Amino acid sequence: MTTKLSGPMLAPANGQAPDAAVVLLHGYGSDGNDLIGLAPHWQPLLPGALFVSPHAPIGTPMGGYQWFPIDWTGDRLASRQTGVVNARPVLVDFLNDLWTQTTITPDRTLLTGFSQGAMMALHVGTSLPAAQSLMGIIGFSGAFLAPEGFGGDALARPPICLIHGDQDDVVDPNHSAEAESVLSHAGFDVHYHVSRGVAHGIAPDGLAFASEFIARVSEK
Repeated sequence: MTTKLSGPMLAPANGQAPDAAVVLLHGYGSDGNDLIGLAPHWQPLLPGALFVSPHAPIGTPMGGYQWFPIDWTGDRLASRQTGVVNARPVLVDFLNDLWTQTTITPDRTLLTGFSQGAMMALHVGTSLPAAQSLMGIIGFSGAFLAPEGFGGDALARPPICLIHGDQDDVVDPNHSAEAESVLSHAGFDVHYHVSRGVAHGIAPDGLAFASEFIARVSEK
């Protein structure tokens, strides 16, 4: 895989060399400028963090980018299952390049995604080797598609935060409920929140829940 990701980034709020990274993965048809807007909410919690929000590698017919194509007229689940596997290498390469080019380590890296980006964050973050276990994964309005070898001791088990609006008509809220069950039964530390009356988006209560999660995992 030779594709290199790029997108907006914000330097650490404390003006020093970064001691952590927050990687933000946008949803289908969007771009990195979307989720970089979360940075101001979380910079007080991680003043030494580099925030980076790469554009996904594939354009969409409607504009914006996608991590993988979706079969809107056929089997959407199948397209997700094959899509995350095919897209995984480019995101793994991005993370490895980030760690190589900085002094940041995996255990000081937070992988966050919304919708299709959440699917990528959950899949990739749980597919890394145990030695590269992340600080945490946050999935807004997504779904979990287990990587090969899931549940085995060879793979990382980072803490995970799942947030979903119960009125989401784009990505079924049950996907996050199922993810919470599967991941918890596999021994992951899972924090799960349902935003009542919320459709496909990030509501203030969901953002606050994610912030509490970051405060917790960043202290370890």
